Amino acid sequence: MSSAAVHRLSTAAARAPKLSPGAAPSMAEMSAAGLRAFFNIARDWHLAIDEQIVLLGSPGRSTFFKWKAAPESARLSRDTLERLSLLLGIYKALQILLPEPAAADAWVKKPNGAPPFGGASALDRMLAGNVSDLVAVRQYLDAMRGGWA
Repeated sequence: MSSAAVHRLSTAAARAPKLSPGAAPSMAEMSAAGLRAFFNIARDWHLAIDEQIVLLGSPGRSTFFKWKAAPESARLSRDTLERLSLLLGIYKALQILLPEPAAADAWVKKPNGAPPFGGASALDRMLAGNVSDLVAVRQYLDAMRGGWA
C-alpha cells in the first residue's frame, strides 16, 4: 500500500467516531463515513462536480454542497448509501487489481472493450445514473479478482 493510501486511511480512522464494542454504526455515522470516503475517491479519480452528483444519485446541488461541507450532518437515503457502498467496493477492487494507485485511479476513465462497457469507460457506464450500472462495474471487477460475479 502506498504511503498516500496509508495516510488517507489513518486520517479517516482518526476522524471516525469511536463505537462501543458490538455497537452498530448509526445511519448518521454511516452517512458521514461514506461521504468522506466518496469525496476522497472523487478527488483521486479527478471527478467533476456534475459527475459526483450523478454518482450520488443526483441530489440537488445545494444538498450536494451541504454534504461536502459537513458530511457529519448528512442523513442519506438507502439508495445513496447503496451507491456509496458500490463505489467503495469498486475503488477497493481497483486497488487490489492494480496496486499502483495512479493506474487504479486512471482505470475508471479509460476506454474498455469488455462486454459491460462496449468500448466506453467504466465511468461512462457508472454515469448512466442507475444503481444497476454501478452494480455492473462492481460485478465485473469482482469477477476479475476471481470473486463472485
